[in-house]
Amino acid sequence: MAVVGFPGSLSLPSAPNRPTFRGGRRNNCICCARSGSAILWFKQDLRVDDHFGLVAASKYQSLVPLYVFDHRILSRYSDEMLELVLFALEDLRKSLKEQGSDLMISFGRVENVIRELVKEVRATSIFAEEEVEYHLCKMISIVDESLATVPSIDGKLKIFQWRTPFYDIKNLNDLPASYNDFTKLQLPPTSPIVSPTLPRARIELNWGDLPTFDELKEFMNKNPWKSKESWTVIKKMSAERILLEKLSELGKKIKKNLDIEHAPEKRADKSVFFTRKGNIVGGGTNSVSNALAAYLRYLEGTARSDWQEVHERLRNAESRDGASFFALFGPAVCLGIISRRRVHYEAIKYEKERNAGFLSPFGYSATTVAAAADAVCSMEWYWLMALRSLTSNERKYSTRIWRWNGYLIQYTAVGHEGPAILLVHGFGAFFEHYRDNISNIANSGNRVWAITVLGFGKSEKPNIVYTELLWAQLLRDFIVEVVGEPVHLAGNSIGGYFVAIVANLWPALVKSLVLINSAGNVIPEKSFVPFSNERQTSTAAWLGARLLLFFLRSNLKNTVKQCYPTRIERADDWLISEMLRASHDPGVLVVLESIFSFNLSIPLNYLLEGFEEKIIIIQGMKDPISDSKSKLAMLKEHCSGIVIKELDAGHCPHDEQPEEVNSIIQKWIATVESKLAAESFS
Repeated sequence: MAVVGFPGSLSLPSAPNRPTFRGGRRNNCICCARSGSAILWFKQDLRVDDHFGLVAASKYQSLVPLYVFDHRILSRYSDEMLELVLFALEDLRKSLKEQGSDLMISFGRVENVIRELVKEVRATSIFAEEEVEYHLCKMISIVDESLATVPSIDGKLKIFQWRTPFYDIKNLNDLPASYNDFTKLQLPPTSPIVSPTLPRARIELNWGDLPTFDELKEFMNKNPWKSKESWTVIKKMSAERILLEKLSELGKKIKKNLDIEHAPEKRADKSVFFTRKGNIVGGGTNSVSNALAAYLRYLEGTARSDWQEVHERLRNAESRDGASFFALFGPAVCLGIISRRRVHYEAIKYEKERNAGFLSPFGYSATTVAAAADAVCSMEWYWLMALRSLTSNERKYSTRIWRWNGYLIQYTAVGHEGPAILLVHGFGAFFEHYRDNISNIANSGNRVWAITVLGFGKSEKPNIVYTELLWAQLLRDFIVEVVGEPVHLAGNSIGGYFVAIVANLWPALVKSLVLINSAGNVIPEKSFVPFSNERQTSTAAWLGARLLLFFLRSNLKNTVKQCYPTRIERADDWLISEMLRASHDPGVLVVLESIFSFNLSIPLNYLLEGFEEKIIIIQGMKDPISDSKSKLAMLKEHCSGIVIKELDAGHCPHDEQPEEVNSIIQKWIATVESKLAAESFS
């Protein structure tokens, strides 16, 4: 798409607030932007405040704001997120009416809805927020293609994708690769804009009714693209619940307790916690803004019952310093009920109020101000990196973005037919660590996905408590939502341990396992430390993470080369620079702290039970991190039916000896698939 700008006649904010607009494939200019009718397609921008698309669309003679309930978009929302959408839309419609407009509610395939609406209102332009998530980008592309045959009154039907300029970055190619270099630019966040007065549609329209939650669930249950029911149940079963039932002698009691549906807590008058679970901020922009004001002023105390409720939820959500902001406000920010820029503006405004109009160079005076400002600045950085990854030609593999629990995850997909394979990297790596495996394996008649899991590479690094079960659940959801069918799972190092957990807890999702120098111990008789899902950060972990980060940055090249004993040249400058780049990302210290709370007490031999004849171990025998001979001996003794391939390599044989590993995996997949085919006909 070509980048286009506003016509000079439009009245817009000053340059730092000027949004970026991207035109569709038939768009060359918008010199006649104010003539005719416009359609504003709301997706994850459910507000009128600080909304550049609304400002631009308000310049047209007629405007139709639109929200479409499309199965393909909503199927990835949890029930709580669907509730949040309904409350936000109710408030959005009210706000639009106050501005002189309304919100059209439609159901169905968005391309069909927009195409028919274009014909009805004789629209000349469609405005939509630019997206980075792959499935939403695909939706926009489908809409654009569906409009190719629709005649326009001036022959120039246009789709404009708008982008809010949190920072005044004129060209994404100028964005530094490292967050450390980016902060040196000292770019100040731009200021939000107020909502404009809006023109009404010039013809009578059926604006549609907002559904109730039960009506929306009924609509979703008729989804022709809906995952099979068993997979829907799988997603609702947490790893902690399954493990506690499996490992505890009190399994039945635990299950009984977990099955109890506790009544929601009593809510304060004018509560901002709208959903049934009552643990996240919801409603419309005004409600979220009110909750944000309460959050920022936590240290002041309050007599207001609604603010007291925010303070109580804040304390419950503060699993670590600053973690409460995204826990409470993350869903509302992701749905665009309030913009990241508005959050930052309000946080800084309050900080100045506390300090006689000044900002200290030594940090914020309130922990909640720091939590809110740091969170949205971090979110903006990862959004910018995601956007740049989608448009960059520097990478060997095209990048796709998946949003998981509100966080941006990078992955790639290669191949169009054949068995599905998911590659999972080790600690400190990213999906490109399979740089010479992905295409080669796909070219032998497979479809290959490779993912950069949360906390690594260019995927987001939020302020949360990371556990091996969290990463396993991420992989589970990726298989269900993105791949959509059972996969052959391959994992290196700690990634091998993650995929083993997935296979053990959700075996219906996994066809076979490929463990490449996997982490995890083999313990005879399966005597392990009792599993606990309680993870506490500590002073030791805090200090250890900082010392570890300093050591890694100082010795990364030598450390990585030790893992490539037979082909040191494979530990090249590109690999080292990518690892160093990631070490400067916001949130990296939180990820490193997780090392000190990892619970690998569940033995590998226990996790592999039930997958006999479906496990292959690829082991680099010169691994400097573990004793390969001893580990293989234990695996042979305590795991029946596994296949073992020994290689003259170190800790990362897939990257050190890619040709050999590719050949092994290709033959393995073919063998397993032939067995599965035979079983299906027997």
